[in-house]
Amino acid sequence: MMSQALVNPDILRWARERSYLGVEMLAHKIGTRVEKVLAWEMGDALPTFKQAQKLAHTVHIPFGYLFLPAPPVETIPIPDLRTIGDSIVGKASPEFRDLIGDVMRKRDWFIEYLRKQEADSVPFIGKFNLNTPYEEVASDISETLGIGGQLRQRSRTWEDFLRAMIVQAEKCGIWIMRSGIVGSNTHRPLLVEEFRGFAISEKLAPLIFINGKDAKAAQIFTCAHELAHLWVGESGISNVSLGIEDSHVSNKVERFCNQVAVELLAPKNLFLENWDLKMGIGENADRLARLFRVSTVVIARRALNLNLINWADYWSFYESQRDKWTRTREDSESGGDFYRTLKTRNGTRFSQAVLSSAYEGRLMFREAAALLGTSVGNLDHYAKDMGVR
Repeated sequence: MMSQALVNPDILRWARERSYLGVEMLAHKIGTRVEKVLAWEMGDALPTFKQAQKLAHTVHIPFGYLFLPAPPVETIPIPDLRTIGDSIVGKASPEFRDLIGDVMRKRDWFIEYLRKQEADSVPFIGKFNLNTPYEEVASDISETLGIGGQLRQRSRTWEDFLRAMIVQAEKCGIWIMRSGIVGSNTHRPLLVEEFRGFAISEKLAPLIFINGKDAKAAQIFTCAHELAHLWVGESGISNVSLGIEDSHVSNKVERFCNQVAVELLAPKNLFLENWDLKMGIGENADRLARLFRVSTVVIARRALNLNLINWADYWSFYESQRDKWTRTREDSESGGDFYRTLKTRNGTRFSQAVLSSAYEGRLMFREAAALLGTSVGNLDHYAKDMGVR
C-alpha cells in the first residue's frame, strides 16, 4: 500500500480556489476522479505522496504548504491599485503572484549591482506629485524622452513609436519589461483581465512591466500610464483600460496617470488644432493616428476627454476597433527572434548587467541564466546579441 500524505483539507481547498480551478478541472489535471478530490477536501480520505506532490505542482504552491495548519497570509509587495468600479480587486492568481516574485528577485539583484557600480539615481523619479497639473507632468516626460520631436517623426507606425519610446526610456534609466507569460514558461500565460501593467517607483532602478498579452493598441497607453506613475513617485499595479470611463476609475492615482497618459500621447493644443469638426470619428482617428503615431483608439479617447465626442459614440468606435485586434501578444513572442524575445522580457539594461557580470567572472553562468530565464547554452549568443562580447 502506498504511503499517504497527511495533508490539511483546508489547505487543499484554499490552494484549489487560489488557482481558480473547479474540482472537476483539478481532478482532470492530476489524473484522478472528482469524488477523490472532494473526499480529500472534506477530510474523508488522504492522497498518496505522489498525488499530493502532483497536486502542489498543479496549483503552483510549495509541497510543504499542504501540511500547514492554516493557509499562509500572502501579500503583494507593490501597492495594488486595481479596481472594478469602487471595489478593490484584491485577488491575485498564482501566475500573477509568481510573476511578481520573479520580477522582485531580479530587481533585488539589479539594485545590488547598481549600488556596487555606484550608479546615479534617476533624477526625474518622483519629480512631481498628484497636485501638479497633469499637463506639466506630461510635458516633462515628453521632453525627457524626446517624444514630441524626432521620436515621433522617425516612427512609421504607432507600434514603431511604442518600441522607440521604450528604447528611449531605458536610455534615460528606466527598466522596462514586457511579457505575456510567467518567466519563460509559455504554459503559464498572464491574464489581461487581471492586470495590464505595474510600476515600481525606485530612484536607482525604476521599473515598468507591461502585460504583453494585452492588445497592441492598449500597450502604448499602459506604457504612458506607467511612466506617469514614475514621474509622480507612485508605485502601483494597474488594470486601467481604454474601455473604462474616467468616472469609473475611483483611485485618484490611476485617474491622474490616465490624464497624463492621454496628454503625453496626444497633447491637447496640437490635438485641437488638427481635429476636424466636419469629419466623423473614424476619419479623424485614422488621420490623427498617423500624426501622433498612436492607435486610433487613443485618438478617440483623447477626443472623448476633450468633449469632442460623447461616450456612446466612443464606445461604439472602441468596440469596432477592438474586433480588429487579432494579435494580442507582443511582437517578440509571436514567432520572432528568440533573443529579441528574451531582451523584451528582461529589459535591455538588466540583460546587459547580468551578462557583463557573468563574463567578467562576478556571477556564475548558471545564476546568470536563471536570472534571465534561459539556459547556459544560450548565453554566448545572447551576450553577442546584446553587445557584451
